[in-house]
Amino acid sequence: MDNKIVEKIQFSENVVKLIINSPYIARSRKAGHFVIVRVDEEGERIPLTIAGSHPENGTIMLVIQRVGVSSAKLCDLNVGDTILDIVGPLGEATKIHKVGTILACGGGVGVAPMLPIVEAFKEAGNRVISIIAARTKDLIILEDEIRKHSDEVVIMTDDGSYGNKGLVTKGIEDIVAKEKINEAIVIGPAIMMKFAALTTKKHNIPTQASLNTIMVDGTGMCGACRVSVGGQTKFVCVDGPEFDAHLVDFDEMIERLGAYKDQEIIAHEKHEHKCKSKHQ
Repeated sequence: MDNKIVEKIQFSENVVKLIINSPYIARSRKAGHFVIVRVDEEGERIPLTIAGSHPENGTIMLVIQRVGVSSAKLCDLNVGDTILDIVGPLGEATKIHKVGTILACGGGVGVAPMLPIVEAFKEAGNRVISIIAARTKDLIILEDEIRKHSDEVVIMTDDGSYGNKGLVTKGIEDIVAKEKINEAIVIGPAIMMKFAALTTKKHNIPTQASLNTIMVDGTGMCGACRVSVGGQTKFVCVDGPEFDAHLVDFDEMIERLGAYKDQEIIAHEKHEHKCKSKHQ
């Protein structure tokens, strides 16, 4: 059955991997594409980047971080459950080409959308160096999958509990010091992408940033994903999600990311109350 969950892996307390039966999307998706998901009749539409697919099995992989009500509902689903709606693939695919050496930097759950990009650049004949960064060892995800498609993998943790201690920027500096990087891509929290982009700009490395974290409705209708790129207004869900990282106004993006915090808190409280009422 389409949209049926066939596998679930709990990466951490708030991060889940779901393998979902979706044959059409599995056959047609490309690196950088995302889907719109609606859990149930009461659910809102949320965009999620496709972390991978198996066309032969007709399945796609989504990695979900528990943040708001809809993501919490998704994380609570189990094998055998069915998601009401999955629409896609959407967005502009990553521009994959043979350029030489690619540096791919993923922070936290940003490693999930980075995975198909790493895979595609490797298949195109590039040397791929990947940096996986997280606050602590327990939050490192998809390491084996990233290693499978990378020539070199550097692990960075804020607390030094795994790999090298430090931020992604330190990892970039260490790599740039020893070899030439032709192009980079950064995916993760906005603040991480901001400073990663500043670092690559300093070394004149062309860099793409995936801004999928700011998307809301995924169609350009709500306008919440407006970003300024080179002084022009772009909509992440229809013009992106990837843009020239050196032209993105990350400070504006970070400010806009907090626009719905109050509404999210209210929705979460209502959801918690509803769940408690069901179990009383």
